[in-house]
Amino acid sequence: MVFTGIVEEIGQVISLYKQENHVLLSVQATKVLQDVHIGDSIALNGVCLTVCSFDHQSFVVGISPETMRRTNLGQLKESSPVNLERALSAQGRFGGHIVQGHVDGVGTIRSIYPEGDSLWFWVETRKEIAAFIVEKGYVAVDGTSLTVCATQDCSFQFMLVAYTQQHVILPQKQVGDQVNIEVDILGKYVNQFIKKV
Repeated sequence: MVFTGIVEEIGQVISLYKQENHVLLSVQATKVLQDVHIGDSIALNGVCLTVCSFDHQSFVVGISPETMRRTNLGQLKESSPVNLERALSAQGRFGGHIVQGHVDGVGTIRSIYPEGDSLWFWVETRKEIAAFIVEKGYVAVDGTSLTVCATQDCSFQFMLVAYTQQHVILPQKQVGDQVNIEVDILGKYVNQFIKKV
């Protein structure tokens, strides 16, 4: 499955409950349900998840223990807002960058500040993840395709324009909150190739 990091809508968590060795998450949505089928992939805060069931106003996905460990989904609670995006169709427009929905880890928001109608963020993450984040490159934060504006040590900066602020959950976050990070897959492939040469 491939996503673009262009969030289609903000959904809302209805419930989370454990079932055997995984968590079932129910989410209220509208747009992503328009052509949904059992087994379809939906990115939730940048995490590729499989639709287990759905009705006309919500869908249910299962979350494995590994996904809970690697992402911020364990921090969700009833009524939490979430970014939602369906997998890219063959007829879809590619407006962001290649996003797999395979989150590399989490980062912590270190600062948020406005400039005009834009909003700036600094996010700190692990060294192993930061190594793949480059200035003017791409990064997916909670499933949102963003351009990296600057990097410093294990932190990176990005900016949200006014339109984006109205269509993703990042402006609702606070300093200290965790966000899911997926680095650009091209960087990971190049790194792996160099290691093997």
